[in-house]
Amino acid sequence: MADSIPLNPVRKNSRKTAYYNAGRPTRYQIEDESSNLDEMPLMMSEEAFENDESDYQTLPRARGSQRTGLGWFLCGGWKVLCTSCCECLVHTCRRKKELKVRTVWLGHPEKCEEKYPKNAIKNQKYNIVTFVPGVLYQQFKFFLNLYFLVVACSQFVPSLKIGYLYTYWAPLGFVLAVTMVREAVDEVRRCRRDKEMNSQLYSKLTVRGKVQVKSSDIQITMKSKQTGLMYDLCPQEDCDPPIHESLSIENTLWASTVVASGTVIGVVIYTGKEMRSVLNTSQSKNKVGLLDLELNRLTKALFLAQVVLSVVMVTLQGFLGPWFRNLFRFVVLFSYIIPISLRVNLDMGKSAYGWMIMKDENIPGTVVRTSTIPEELGRLVYLLTDKTGTFILFYAILFYNEMVFKRLHLGTVSYGMDTMDEIQSHIIQSYAQVSSVQSNGNSASSTPSCKSQPPAPKVRKSVSSRIHEAVKAIALCHNVTPVYESCVNGASTEPESTEADQDFSDDNRTYQASSPDDVALVRWTESVGLTLVNRDLTSLQLKTPAGHILTYYILQIFPFTSESKRMGIIVREEATGDITFYMKGADVAMASIVQYNDWLEEECGNMAREGLRTLVVAKKSLTEEQYQDFESRYNQAKLSIHDRALKVAAVVESLEREMELLCLTGVEDQLQADVRPTLELLRNAGIKIWMLTGDKLETATCIAKSSHLVSRNQDIHVFKPVSNRGEAHLELNAFRRKHDCALVISGDSLEVCLRYYEHEFVELACQCPAVVCCRCSPTQKAQIVRLLQQHTDNRTCAIGDGGNDVSMIQAADCGIGIEGKEGKQASLAADFSITQFKHIGRLLMVHGRNSYKRSAALGQFVMHRGMIISTMQAVFSSIFYFASVPLYQGFLMVGYATIYTMFPVFSLVLDQDVKPEMALLYPELYKDLTKGRSLSFKTFLIWVLISVYQGGILMYGALVLFDQEFVHVVAISFTALILTELLMVALTVRTWHWLMVVAELISLGCYLASLAFLNEYFGIGRVTLGAFLDLSFITTWVFLWKVCVITLVSCLPLYIIKYLKRKFSPPSYSKLSS
Repeated sequence: MADSIPLNPVRKNSRKTAYYNAGRPTRYQIEDESSNLDEMPLMMSEEAFENDESDYQTLPRARGSQRTGLGWFLCGGWKVLCTSCCECLVHTCRRKKELKVRTVWLGHPEKCEEKYPKNAIKNQKYNIVTFVPGVLYQQFKFFLNLYFLVVACSQFVPSLKIGYLYTYWAPLGFVLAVTMVREAVDEVRRCRRDKEMNSQLYSKLTVRGKVQVKSSDIQITMKSKQTGLMYDLCPQEDCDPPIHESLSIENTLWASTVVASGTVIGVVIYTGKEMRSVLNTSQSKNKVGLLDLELNRLTKALFLAQVVLSVVMVTLQGFLGPWFRNLFRFVVLFSYIIPISLRVNLDMGKSAYGWMIMKDENIPGTVVRTSTIPEELGRLVYLLTDKTGTFILFYAILFYNEMVFKRLHLGTVSYGMDTMDEIQSHIIQSYAQVSSVQSNGNSASSTPSCKSQPPAPKVRKSVSSRIHEAVKAIALCHNVTPVYESCVNGASTEPESTEADQDFSDDNRTYQASSPDDVALVRWTESVGLTLVNRDLTSLQLKTPAGHILTYYILQIFPFTSESKRMGIIVREEATGDITFYMKGADVAMASIVQYNDWLEEECGNMAREGLRTLVVAKKSLTEEQYQDFESRYNQAKLSIHDRALKVAAVVESLEREMELLCLTGVEDQLQADVRPTLELLRNAGIKIWMLTGDKLETATCIAKSSHLVSRNQDIHVFKPVSNRGEAHLELNAFRRKHDCALVISGDSLEVCLRYYEHEFVELACQCPAVVCCRCSPTQKAQIVRLLQQHTDNRTCAIGDGGNDVSMIQAADCGIGIEGKEGKQASLAADFSITQFKHIGRLLMVHGRNSYKRSAALGQFVMHRGMIISTMQAVFSSIFYFASVPLYQGFLMVGYATIYTMFPVFSLVLDQDVKPEMALLYPELYKDLTKGRSLSFKTFLIWVLISVYQGGILMYGALVLFDQEFVHVVAISFTALILTELLMVALTVRTWHWLMVVAELISLGCYLASLAFLNEYFGIGRVTLGAFLDLSFITTWVFLWKVCVITLVSCLPLYIIKYLKRKFSPPSYSKLSS
């Protein structure tokens, strides 16, 4: 994979130190890192090795910070210096707010010493004060608009004035007006979306009752009085009875979650900008597309050519008189080389692309929130996604937020989807025996295999008994709550308070839980006959296949944490009084807890290779004395003031010993339609997919396999945990030797690698077909996006649907938000919003391709339109003794770029080289777009040669064929120019649209009408000289055939060249179309 990367050190001495042996046992046990680093072959210089580790911040930037001098200053260094000065000034003026402990006073708002920020969403870029300055800055930071502003201002100087003021100020004002209108529309849309979210009504509980208030993004998972999962908070002296509960982080409900059912009563403790999700979000910025930057560079090249041409004209004059003034007049005279209509055409084209995207029936619900970068969709190389809400909207987008139970393994027997009926028959048989025993009056045991004392370890249970125990454990060990809602007159009501009135029908029951894995497991137990019908804070109830209700009292529950990677529950069965401790968790956490076995590790590996998410289920029977002893120690640990979490964990771990292994389960994420084909399409298009997730490594790896982000026959290199420079050094060398493998790395290891070996790591990772980063914080996600932008110069796209994805979306060149189950925060902050992941394929392959191709053709044609008329001006001035006299009057110059040619040129936004079906069928065509061949210096030079040729032919042809009627040279050359432009549009079009024909006819009709009614503008010099157009002359056959000859000579060779090129060297898309 990375054999081309030389990872050999530059050593300070000539000693030949052998690299560590292959059998060296202590690979990571490096006592003295400074003495061993020189022995490690990595791409580091002597200077880097001599630096102390504390100076690591300077290492990654050392390569780019050595360039100084005048050349660096002129090539962009001035911008870097200005930016640095502005940032320094902002940091100096901005007072850093001191963070304090927040105290929430219940019922006593007057005691609050500080006003906290409002809980409002704001995705706007401007406000009323900053809108006009902000938009003007964004426009005039481009060389094109700044240049025309200088030229327009120069016309206030009498000695530099070339034509009428409106000739320069009208186009500039029109461009700025169109831009401001477009930005205002986008800003109003953002404001309306924010207002809609901020206007959601919530009930505020006060001493006077409930008051409706507006808020935003305060969405909490279901809590209700009936289930007992809510704390009623009130002052201690007013509570009857008083509350004696220790509240911890487990009782905190985070923002950006969704109200699943019912209502909530709670206290808002953090709001607004001080929430963690908001603090992890960067400020929105104005994004500039790569095509705009390329056109900006081309306009600078045109300006250089304009200055050179002006200098040539002054030189040929012999520097007579005030040559410097003449030089500036020639610069203004040739200013149409850089067309001011370029920006307005591109901006209107982008608005048209956005409208087409939103009106596409194949991707309904798509919204274009930033209309300035649709071309970026056709230039993407890296797609960075989040697991739970984006590419991998694996819970919300790629997946239906649901899991499907696939396999149950009991050690000696395994059950798949095709054998689930056997499990169901065993469950029915087991509970039928229970019902028979209970009918005979024997209620000592609720099941045939469940006894008051643990069975002898050497007794082998029957398959039916083991299945019964496994299914019961799965049905009890979880945090799932069944929810029953009934609709009265279309309104949802709370469940009834008594069990007798409760509707336990399957159609009325839904399951709610924090983990979709738990929901999948409980639904599976329901499918095999054991149904969870009720749950509250102290008990849960199961319904057997015969309809009997089994009640279990919840004594203790130990929720799942990322550190423990397991959850447990202690229940007491009502019928027998037996106390059982059930636990389930990841295999890495449970392997040391369960009793010895010889099959768990192997079967976990088999399921993981199939893309299944595994959970190990175990149990332990407790006597009353054992539980009482545990409860006293557990309560004492929970009341500890110091090291409470450690003491509680120690007490719980005392139970987690020699537990009986019941089963191994495998669940699979339920993919949305066409997710795997979409990922395959993106890979075939040359787009590299990076998955950035906050989940654990095992979960992310399983999802990467199940979604085919990583193919089944592709190796996965799991980057081992590293904590220092030496370990990172060794692991990078191990990773370098792998070929064509996907990389899986944790956020902590990634931070260490970027700290010491940023350039080396990014260079190696970019060669992987897929990269999975686990345990990534929102800040790290944005950092990875910026690293790819800095080190690869390729365009990046970030996709997400949660609030933790906003930073990544805003940092990427193109941000796509998906309206998922995690809220709309990412969708509102993104540049494009979609409803399903599969829509990305069409958004990139079809609309991205069309937007880039059309903008490239439109931009180059507009520049051609300016260069051809400037060439004619240069020829005209050279013939008239290099006089700085304009060839055409101001109205003709304005009309040339507007009513005469605007509609045909702008109709290029309807052109397409490949049909949408073909673009989706052959995604390999997308690879050519990332190379930027549609708009490059090569294509630009071709258009320059075409413009010089046609401009010369038009001007010299008009002078040669009309030597006797030289007073009509303006009308003659201008008519041929308009016809040439209309024919060139036809030459450029690849797929005709009926609107293109209409645009050509309208432009031709407008020009013919202007010949009849505006003939005073077609004479040589000013109108006061009396040089008017002779209408009788332009209706003669002599005028017509001579104009046609000039036009054919300027266009026919180009048509012949285009035909020969398509015949002998056709582009790839033309081969597919044929």
